[in-house]
Amino acid sequence: MKHALLRLLAAGVVALTLGVSGLATAQTIERTERHAVRVRILTRGLEYPWSLAFLPDGRMLVTERAGRLRYVAADGTLDPTPISGLPEAVAERRQGGLHDVVVHPRFAQNGLVYIAYAGKGAGGHGTELARGRLDGHRLADVEVLFRALPKSWGGRHFGGRVVFDGKGHVFLTLGDRGDRPRAQDPGDHAGSVIRLTEDGGVPRDNPYRSVAGARPEIYTLGNRNIQGAAIHPRTGELWTHEHGPQGGDEVNVIRAGVNYGWPVITYGRNYGIGTRIGGTHKEGMAQPLHQWTPSIAPSGMAFYDGDRFPGWRGNLLVGALKFRLLARLELDGERVVREERMLKGVIGRIRDVRVGPDGYVYLLSDESNGVIARLEPAGG
Repeated sequence: MKHALLRLLAAGVVALTLGVSGLATAQTIERTERHAVRVRILTRGLEYPWSLAFLPDGRMLVTERAGRLRYVAADGTLDPTPISGLPEAVAERRQGGLHDVVVHPRFAQNGLVYIAYAGKGAGGHGTELARGRLDGHRLADVEVLFRALPKSWGGRHFGGRVVFDGKGHVFLTLGDRGDRPRAQDPGDHAGSVIRLTEDGGVPRDNPYRSVAGARPEIYTLGNRNIQGAAIHPRTGELWTHEHGPQGGDEVNVIRAGVNYGWPVITYGRNYGIGTRIGGTHKEGMAQPLHQWTPSIAPSGMAFYDGDRFPGWRGNLLVGALKFRLLARLELDGERVVREERMLKGVIGRIRDVRVGPDGYVYLLSDESNGVIARLEPAGG
């Protein structure tokens, strides 16, 4: 009996090993409204990956929330040695940790990499932005360009997306840190979009630069927790999405000085009890371009402007943590005219969405054994 049990346990280990090995090269075909899509798992074994960036040599950079920056080869092979030299302040705290990684638009010339992260310091934790020069397996000449103030001890709503606008500016999205009134206070960075020059300075035309008592880096107010941001390929404007509470996830076009309403107006409700939070409209506060109720918990987004999926060209792709899907939004200017929900449950909670230089779509799963998945046309 004992030997039979041991044989069964050994068989289970073999089966588990084969399952893990098989997933590393797993692929599945999914039918969508416009395309048949092959979902190919390139990489696994990532611990809560948060962001993905592409390097000119075909490699990728990927962040893990716990504070690791990793190389991934073009074929999906994960480099076992993390990149060193990150700021010592990087700290994992509940939803916070190492967030976005973005390469400078002129990376081929300057080698600069920008990272957003939850940084520890006096008063607790807050979102920070740093940059360094990628030199093999280390970041050299690292400098902190921005620290969100004041810091606090909560573990929620760090934001953490970084976007270059191609005009010499860099945007950083911030959450309200779970403390709602902070998003309406121009003297507090929380609950806003920050705009800086590429070296961390304050642009002359920032809307709060000359407002007494305001933080000059602030570009917008009233944002709850933005975890998706991208530049529209035609207009050059920044689009974002943000988490709402039990409903009211929003898509917005970000414009200087606009107040997006949180927590004064929202389509979301209080968790558990379902009561209203303020109203849904107020003069001087912007309405969302699109909203999800119930929440899909959006994270990561990209405009599709490639050639691999012509039926998606001009669409907005949004990852969803809650429903474990990819939402495809068809647009008419600044109107969402149709939504398709794709790949539900195929790779898990989708944390990041990127369109690669090859025109394929790359997804990260927010899991303890997270993956990089690539979407390819399947034909038919």
